[in-house]
Amino acid sequence: MFGKGLNRYDVVSQLKGTRNSKVSLKIKRKNQDSLLTVKVTRQKIPLVSLDAAYLLTDAIGYIKLNRFAEPTYSEFKKALTALIDQGATKLVLDLRDNPGGYISSAQAIVDEFLQDNTLILITKNKNGKQEKTYATNKGSFKTGSLYVLINENSASASEIVAGALQDNDKGVIIGRRSFGKGLVQREMALGDGSAVRLTIARYYTPTGRSIQKPYDKGNDAYYSEYESRYVNGELQSLDSIVVNDSLRFVTPKGKVVYGGGGIIPDVFVGKDTTQEYQAISYISNNGFMSYFAFEYLDTHRQDFKGQTQQDFIDNYTVSKATLQAFLSYANITELTTFKGYTPRLKLLIKATLARQLYGTQAYEMILNSQDPMIKKVLELQQRLAVTDQ
Repeated sequence: MFGKGLNRYDVVSQLKGTRNSKVSLKIKRKNQDSLLTVKVTRQKIPLVSLDAAYLLTDAIGYIKLNRFAEPTYSEFKKALTALIDQGATKLVLDLRDNPGGYISSAQAIVDEFLQDNTLILITKNKNGKQEKTYATNKGSFKTGSLYVLINENSASASEIVAGALQDNDKGVIIGRRSFGKGLVQREMALGDGSAVRLTIARYYTPTGRSIQKPYDKGNDAYYSEYESRYVNGELQSLDSIVVNDSLRFVTPKGKVVYGGGGIIPDVFVGKDTTQEYQAISYISNNGFMSYFAFEYLDTHRQDFKGQTQQDFIDNYTVSKATLQAFLSYANITELTTFKGYTPRLKLLIKATLARQLYGTQAYEMILNSQDPMIKKVLELQQRLAVTDQ
């Protein structure tokens, strides 16, 4: 849509309407002289919280959740059932960069893995009153092997899931210490469209660990704690994580875990914090690479016509010409800026093209093929297989 004085709100008002009503769109593409007419049926726009669900191997399923929303459990349950039907006896639950959300969805997912009457979560208010949540007998993956992936951006409901499973000796938590947000908050809307969130209680894991990182050193220290992980080496080394012996807890099978904010993984996988890697991640995460992929496909769509998702994943290679096109688009004059990270850059370009062509799952499948935490899962499974023999 175009026109003098037309803004994005005008565009939205034209597109939105009564559910199941129809709207006719005429679309101009750069490589076509005529307009393309498309009739669209208006529907509710879903906030999908499941990014991917597929088999990593014949026996290992993979599910990635980007948030815990109201429909998250139903999305998860449907995906889990499908993976079990495909032969999955082990599962990787990816909660990296998941900021949390609905606690009820998190509890329902944990319930899929724990035995009946197992403690999931403790909520405690300022007066010391406790409320406890327990697992039921309805879960469908209570005996299967489980791996949970977390990182420094996994927060709130993600930490409730990881903490409940870790404290009950279910599965293996892999990654880096989670964010450390364990507050029960009630939101109250104000008249001007803003809102106030009032903390009314705290979340505790089954062993009694507080998920919330402390405020005792003041607000500045609290809000800068995340950045300090880059400085003190915690993101590269497990030994750099400072633990408080007074917050030492023991799981039913004797595993030592610590409180003090966030969930410390059972198996640590460090983060590449070099400037080159961070620069590439920034370019990918801020949407810039998506803009390139959109414009690139707009002029090269015929190159991918008839290509299936699996064929693209298995056989497509980002050429030197495509890489150079991105560098020019990003105004990067020399590839040497990224030194040894050219393969990483190509992988991200391929994944971003796949997301535009086939969806989020294809994006995750391509990135996971070279992901250090996924490789760690496969390595652990290989060790178990050798031990069993």
